[in-house]
Amino acid sequence: MKTIVALQAVVTANPPTGGPTAVELDAIEAEMPVISAEVELLDAQIMILDRTPSEVDERRLRRARRRVLVARRELANFYAVMAMVPEVGA
Repeated sequence: MKTIVALQAVVTANPPTGGPTAVELDAIEAEMPVISAEVELLDAQIMILDRTPSEVDERRLRRARRRVLVARRELANFYAVMAMVPEVGA
């Protein structure tokens, strides 16, 4: 009988290097306002899952959606400006 086993070299072709790089950390830091706004929106949506939204709930949802849009716009503008800035030392 022939066994079917994954080759160890294929499974662990790219072993972990010990954490995110500085570039990855900078990207996460730049995206943190979007992440926070999306978490706030998700919290507002979860709060009304099992009930009819009140007027306060609807305002909370609208505010949270607006914050997500503003955070995404600011992030897009940030990346657009960064794309126009020449590289240092290039």
